[in-house]
Amino acid sequence: MRFAFLARAVLLAVAMLAVSAAAHAQVRVAVAIAPPILPVYDQPICPGDGYLWTPGYWDYDYDATDYFWVPGTWVLAPEVGFLWTPPWWGWNGSGFAFNVGYWGPVVGFYGGINYGFGYFGHGYEGGRWDGGHFFYNTTINHVNVNVIHNVYNTRIDVRNDTHVSYNGHGGIDARASREEEAAARDRHVGPVAAQTEHVQAARSDPQQRFSANHGRPGVVATARPGEFKGGSEARPGEAAGGAKPVVHPNDIPRGERPPAPNTGNAKLDKKYQQQQDKLQAQQDKERQKLQGQQDREHQQAARQKADDNRNQQMEQRHQQQTQQLQQRHAEQRQQLQQRQSAAPRGGGGRR
Repeated sequence: MRFAFLARAVLLAVAMLAVSAAAHAQVRVAVAIAPPILPVYDQPICPGDGYLWTPGYWDYDYDATDYFWVPGTWVLAPEVGFLWTPPWWGWNGSGFAFNVGYWGPVVGFYGGINYGFGYFGHGYEGGRWDGGHFFYNTTINHVNVNVIHNVYNTRIDVRNDTHVSYNGHGGIDARASREEEAAARDRHVGPVAAQTEHVQAARSDPQQRFSANHGRPGVVATARPGEFKGGSEARPGEAAGGAKPVVHPNDIPRGERPPAPNTGNAKLDKKYQQQQDKLQAQQDKERQKLQGQQDREHQQAARQKADDNRNQQMEQRHQQQTQQLQQRHAEQRQQLQQRQSAAPRGGGGRR
């Protein structure tokens, strides 16, 4: 009798530990295909004091096997002093797993993803709590200073050449700091009811699904959760993100060529120009190769009369391949510029 009681107690303890671990992790079943790139958009004006910006992200509908865009929105913090840690996708070795966002006194790890508007990969630069009030950084947030007076102005220099939406496996290469790991273990709460309803509204809107919008959601941001209609929502074409989404290499806009080297040494300038031209030719060749591969897959799908689900998966795979190529090329250009800048300069007139 005593043995049976102990056995039940041990089983109960194990079950409670499992539930606790699952609640702490808040990670869903992994998805085979990476989420699409993040659309670029303008932030709606803050609706009032105490609202914090929560950036938009791609969520996944397991029933429809389709990604859908959850618009960025302003949300009232559940407690004074709480900040938002955005959700994020990360490679877990077998697929892309979704990590749920949460509120807490410290911003935790969100995959190193640059969501913009203060969420530039680590921490939050868009504002801070002070004396029970939230102060907004107006260089980042769209705030009416005639209505909200608790503001400050701190310029943040952030470079974002790509809009990759996931960590690992060709995406963002970032790891959590000790402080970010501690934030996940410390006291925090999940999304508030308004955020949960916001997600459900996005999920039920066909124009938010990737299969329908191909990376350009019907609504990219809202002033308040759930306000998909009413004039305060931001739509593609109204924001900076009105450009054509990058799905294939031919969609990648040709970036401006770096300025011609001017070190004061003619031979060195010629050498640097040759290095830049060589890199440009190599990247053009890689883009053409990937475009040709994807064109052949399109032709094969057309011959086989692939259904919508298969075509959608193919386009998501193509977008993932293209954004990985785009990120790699941006890193190569940056590394070349850094090497050339760090090299010693010589006088041009010496013999």
